[in-house]
Amino acid sequence: MSDAEGTTTALGDYDAAVAAYVAAGGEESVQRVITALFSLTRKLDQWYNRQLADLDLSHGEWAVMVRLARSRGAAVTPTALADAAGVAPSSMTHRLDRMCARGLVARMPDPDNRTRVQVTLTKEGWELFSAAVREANVVESDVLAPLSTRQRDEMGRLLEHVIARLDELDPS
Repeated sequence: MSDAEGTTTALGDYDAAVAAYVAAGGEESVQRVITALFSLTRKLDQWYNRQLADLDLSHGEWAVMVRLARSRGAAVTPTALADAAGVAPSSMTHRLDRMCARGLVARMPDPDNRTRVQVTLTKEGWELFSAAVREANVVESDVLAPLSTRQRDEMGRLLEHVIARLDELDPS
């Protein structure tokens, strides 16, 4: 949808999408929530894409950094990283080569199996990860600024309730 000057607005696009889905037989309450989540995710993804480009990181490298950060200092195998990123192990090897060259990750032999290596986030990698999270938090906080802390907490609880049920709905 367009405003008075003919430019598209996020709310106008949202309203038009919901109306189209409802006209096609979707339940309005469901379409309002799902369309809102999709619209928010799409807009944030646009910002995250610019941020990763500014940091000279690919999505794949960011996925590796997130998985390593989630391990809280524990080493992770390249195979586990490939699984988390949804790529072939050979692709992960090349990705880790680039990240090692930049000083973001370190490889070391697995003490329990000398034929395997383990990967950890370096200090430089953690600093880049932390800086990216702090920078993203500024934008994310701006997005949620219209909501009170109580409303944010309630939204978080409601979304966590939906997320907890996703595994039950997964057909795989």
